[in-house]
Amino acid sequence: MAGLWQHLCSLQLIPALALFQFLCLLQPTSSVGGRNTGAELGFKLVKGNFSRMFLRVGYHKIAEIPSGAFNISIRETKKSRNYLALQTSSGKHIINGHWVIDRPGIYNAVGTQLTYQRPNEVSSRAGESITVPGPLTDDLHVYLIYQQPSPSVHFEYVLPLTNTKTTPEPSSLSTLTPYVTSDEMQVVVGMATNDIVKEKPSPNMVPGKANVNPQPVYTWTKRGYTECSSTCGKGRRQLLWECIDKALHVSVPADLCDPTLEPSNQQEDCHIQQCPAYWDVGEWSECSKKCGPGSQHRQVICRQVTHVHSNGTETSVTAAPELCGSADKPVTKSSCQLKICSQWEIRSEWSECSVPCGVGQRSRQVVCVSNQDEVEPDEECNMNLKPDRLQNCDMGACARSWFTSQWNQKCSAECGQGNRTRTTVCLMNHVTDLPLDSCNGERPKEVTTCNSGPCQNRLEWYAGPWSQCSAECGNGTQTRNLACVLQNKGHMEVVVPMKCSTRPKPITAQPCVLKPCGVQWYVTEWSMCSRSCNGGYRVREVRCLTDNVAPSEQCDPTLIPESREECNTQPCGADIKPACSDQYHNCMLVVQARLCVYAYYTSVCCASCRRVQRTYPNSFQNNIWR
Repeated sequence: MAGLWQHLCSLQLIPALALFQFLCLLQPTSSVGGRNTGAELGFKLVKGNFSRMFLRVGYHKIAEIPSGAFNISIRETKKSRNYLALQTSSGKHIINGHWVIDRPGIYNAVGTQLTYQRPNEVSSRAGESITVPGPLTDDLHVYLIYQQPSPSVHFEYVLPLTNTKTTPEPSSLSTLTPYVTSDEMQVVVGMATNDIVKEKPSPNMVPGKANVNPQPVYTWTKRGYTECSSTCGKGRRQLLWECIDKALHVSVPADLCDPTLEPSNQQEDCHIQQCPAYWDVGEWSECSKKCGPGSQHRQVICRQVTHVHSNGTETSVTAAPELCGSADKPVTKSSCQLKICSQWEIRSEWSECSVPCGVGQRSRQVVCVSNQDEVEPDEECNMNLKPDRLQNCDMGACARSWFTSQWNQKCSAECGQGNRTRTTVCLMNHVTDLPLDSCNGERPKEVTTCNSGPCQNRLEWYAGPWSQCSAECGNGTQTRNLACVLQNKGHMEVVVPMKCSTRPKPITAQPCVLKPCGVQWYVTEWSMCSRSCNGGYRVREVRCLTDNVAPSEQCDPTLIPESREECNTQPCGADIKPACSDQYHNCMLVVQARLCVYAYYTSVCCASCRRVQRTYPNSFQNNIWR
């Protein structure tokens, strides 16, 4: 029978069927005594279907395809949301492993190429498929990634059979069962090993050629290539090589060709049409205003894809705007409004004027409210648009009259001559205080003398007038001087303060606040001058503070005090005396009243008091003032 096969193959009596051509390539290579002495090869077609109604979501093994199998086809019989997956016997993932769905294409594994197809999810009704020409160099495990009920998968492959037993000579050639796939029309023969028997003499054999067994020659040839990896721009495609019989020009298993001669160039560049340009739109910027209508911007650039990689990433470059179409360019500026701005609201009418006559003030309540009608800090509203909260009011001319209180019954001196006082005010209708110079006529006296009897060596503290407040606004201090006075029979003499140490001492300083300052500039004391003469400089620290001494940035920068100034500009060695002059024309009366012992009168009548001090120095030695 082997000779018959050789004869049929050499004659190629049935050239239309690749079945017989493939069998010719796999005929026995040696025989002894009419029996096959080595392993003789046959084929078995394996088919299977997998279907379940419900499974748990995840991977499920549905088949194991052994090593050596070829012409493998795995496909879904209907479209679904499930996926096919492949794995080697060692657990190495080939397609759709680790919960990552791969792109359709060609994959190299287990000694062959695997073509993974996923039809268009919208237009196609076919499911996924994997085809493998084979043969496999390792077992292949087929999995289903279950996501949708009622999966259905069909798989089939051809498996070569080997048999080492001595086979008796059958009487006739067994029946050949071909299997033809509907897609690629490949013919696969299923034949048992014992179907190949010893050749019998036949009258139809050609003499001299019946035992000819020509040595076939196989070579690698390119049979095509896969789809380009990129639908536009520059991409890559896989070259497909196959092993063929040079004499018969038919495809044979790859292991018949010399693997060392297989071409190494497996990929090549492919150029499809140029990718269309597109507008690359950036993120919107923040709104230009925190409240009310504002604007925001974004960057819009015309870009063009030059290459789409196999992992789905793209490479693009900046292109001319004309390629993207200027008419379709997205807007780069848009209006925005984070919230409605808070507004000033007048919540009360003007109050009554603070005076019944003359010029006074009236007030009203002005608050900053949100669009939810909630009161917010004034900073949330525009301070430049704040309505007036205070307003002057003129109530017309006032009727003016002097009114006096009763004289104080207690004399200011416990002995000797003192004073009694009363209060004088200029009033209208007995309720409104007016400036003291607003009434007509002479102002009534507010001080009168009184005598509490003779004094014998009586010591008493006398206080000078309070000074002006040290601060025009905010917290300040008022001070006054004290003098220890000895009274003896109407005679008053200033003595050293130590002598009045047993008497209750009046205070010499008290706090004062004229008005709140708000935000203003504060300075420290000047430092010492850097030089004592010939010009130096001194410095101080300047800060902008609120009433509660918190730092602020709302002070008027044009009113900032100097933080450095020149000092001691006089030439070194010169004796420059400070200026000393009288500020009043009646300073001689101050000298006669012996008031130069007070610091206030010493300052306003400097020249007169200094002349007396130079003339009578001894009379001032015991007069120590604080």
